[in-house]
Amino acid sequence: MPLPDDFSPFEHLQSVIIQQHNHIVKDYFKDMGDDWEPEVATGRGSLRVACTILDEDSALVMAMRHRLLFDVLGYNKAGLMVYYGSKESIEPPVEGHPKIVFYFSQDSASVPSTQDYKADAEYSVRLMGLENTSTNLHSKLVEIATEIRTQFLEAKQGIILTKGNLGVIYKDPAHGFSNGRRILANTEAEAIDIYKRMCNVIDVIFDEEKITVSNPKKPSTTGTVTQTQVIMGKTRKKRAYRRVVNVRFRYAYALIPGEPQPVFLVDTTYRYHPLVKI
Repeated sequence: MPLPDDFSPFEHLQSVIIQQHNHIVKDYFKDMGDDWEPEVATGRGSLRVACTILDEDSALVMAMRHRLLFDVLGYNKAGLMVYYGSKESIEPPVEGHPKIVFYFSQDSASVPSTQDYKADAEYSVRLMGLENTSTNLHSKLVEIATEIRTQFLEAKQGIILTKGNLGVIYKDPAHGFSNGRRILANTEAEAIDIYKRMCNVIDVIFDEEKITVSNPKKPSTTGTVTQTQVIMGKTRKKRAYRRVVNVRFRYAYALIPGEPQPVFLVDTTYRYHPLVKI
């Protein structure tokens, strides 16, 4: 069927973009509910208004809204895995057991203006009772995600761990903590609390006798780092040494051998599509 006489390529393109783009916007801000009304009094409300394409928008404004959502807020990074080096050299995870990863990062409001990065932390455990080919893998991951929501969220926000100088190691290979798992914490009790929560998530008994504490003589960095070093002709600040800083749980995901993309279990950033909503 030929195009109608009054067909406008721009109007047609704009209508298609509005339909597809705003559907993504609605999904990205799904935590605000289906009955949300446009408002700019809240942070996420303001962002959603700014991302939503309107019929009267010019091509430039449409492109700006698209860039805000995909580039600035990072929607285009959802589900991507970053590799440094050849993919051919990456070995699959040990023995086909899925790995659960817990990611923490510093709140933006607490990052000093002189600091060019957020402090973060990542801890993991393997599911020794499951294989990547287990027929009940999906249902078990939903159960695990539900327990993560219980253990690592309070009032729909991630719990806080104070990182520090103390290295607390937990080694229990039979239950997925192989080669020792180290948490840098300000106190031994804080690290043990995280280990206990991880054990509750995978339904194993925590054994405090399997804890080893490493307390280096070198003190944590407590203030702003002022020392610099020259790398390839450019002056760079030296990294802080085990500084004392609060990091908050952001999300958890599963790495499954043979599955190219991570399976997100719980996500407080609303960037991904987790198995369980918060």
